Amino acid sequence: MTVREFCLRILESGDLEAKLAPPPPEISDEAPGPALRIDRPARAPGLRLRSGAGPLPRLRELEREEARAVTLARFAHHELMAVELFAWALLRWPEMPAALRRGFLLTLVEEQAHLRLYLERLAELGQKLEDHALSDYFWKLAPKIDAHPAGPRAFLAAMGLTLEQANLDFSLLYRDAFAQVGDVATAAVLERVHDDEVGHVKLAAVWIRRLSGGKSDLEAYLEAVPHPLCAARAKARKFSAESRRLAGLSEEMIAHVRDARPR
Repeated sequence: MTVREFCLRILESGDLEAKLAPPPPEISDEAPGPALRIDRPARAPGLRLRSGAGPLPRLRELEREEARAVTLARFAHHELMAVELFAWALLRWPEMPAALRRGFLLTLVEEQAHLRLYLERLAELGQKLEDHALSDYFWKLAPKIDAHPAGPRAFLAAMGLTLEQANLDFSLLYRDAFAQVGDVATAAVLERVHDDEVGHVKLAAVWIRRLSGGKSDLEAYLEAVPHPLCAARAKARKFSAESRRLAGLSEEMIAHVRDARPR
């Protein structure tokens, strides 16, 4: 199997098992093929994308099993969309440096692992992903990323330095909230997600600087981040500067995100 075939399987197969299946160890990326744009992923009827979704339950509501299930389903779907969007990026920019493509593939595999962990916890609550409304929010960003002149730098800014950077905070916030209501199993999953997310943000920070001719991470981010994303969306209300330092973000970047206000 080639990386191209693997990514096409993820995006053209609607069933969850196909999207969860990891690549074989001997996967090849020697001939990535021409650039390919895919507007939306195939989805089985129960996994269809919808416009909008209700708000997440409040942290204090996680004492209720139903609130925990809704939260787990939302997090699981974020991981599913991340799996699809990394596949989308590998198809969209075959000209990316080989090392960056390897980094994207590794990130995709880790997103699959996170998705499995969330689905396992959801199943233990007697529910599945198909029981919940699945917002298309991440996929609404794909045309904005695709149209941006920064190319793969726009993807790094949007996915790695905005959505995944925000999850450095959200994963810790919800880790502590789940632990507080006694759900230590889900808290452990969120700890694992956070630790992997540090590596994902680091990958984005390293490569956006390299592809921007050595500009600072903040300068490169501001140049490449596609509207409507911005630094105000790269954090939660409980801000972890330490996680960002572990990810290799500059103090300038950390301060900019910490102080950012919605447009």
